[in-house]
Amino acid sequence: MDFHAALALGLPLGIGVAAIGSGIGLGLIGQGAMQAIGRQPEATAKIQLAMIIIAALAEALTIYAFVTMFLLKGSIAG
Repeated sequence: MDFHAALALGLPLGIGVAAIGSGIGLGLIGQGAMQAIGRQPEATAKIQLAMIIIAALAEALTIYAFVTMFLLKGSIAG
């Protein structure tokens, strides 16, 4: 298998793994936030703010993988 074939196979797989990881991470973030709000309803605003910031950071990793795929896709047709 040459470099171009490996890249053509690896890029979509990498995006899939990044999306699955991001989905699992976002689910765990939401679960933790809902449990925390259930325990301390008076702290809802602070918990939601922290949840949104952490969710944005988790989603950014998938966006970086997506951008990297577009940057490297020109190397596939060699």
